[in-house]
Amino acid sequence: MLYDVAASLLIIVASMFTLATIIALYRAPDALTRANLMGNTTSVALPLILIASLINDIGQGDFSVGNLIRVVLTIAGLLVILAIGSFIMGRSLYETEE
Repeated sequence: MLYDVAASLLIIVASMFTLATIIALYRAPDALTRANLMGNTTSVALPLILIASLINDIGQGDFSVGNLIRVVLTIAGLLVILAIGSFIMGRSLYETEE
């Protein structure tokens, strides 16, 4: 029961981050700002969803070390790919703006 509540709260928080990002993307004035706004969803919301999935597995008794390692590696990969992709996209957008 407690695990379900914790997982649900994490999903709700991740959904609110995603909704806030969508609203901010709609109001952003240029492409460079839009590229910077995607960091909230990918660096906060996606790891929260993965952690909620892991907490749900723990609550159902399906916890395994393999799932924990998979979640940790996925979050680390997301953060690394986000940093590199954001840098490359921001640099190319900055060069194309006049």
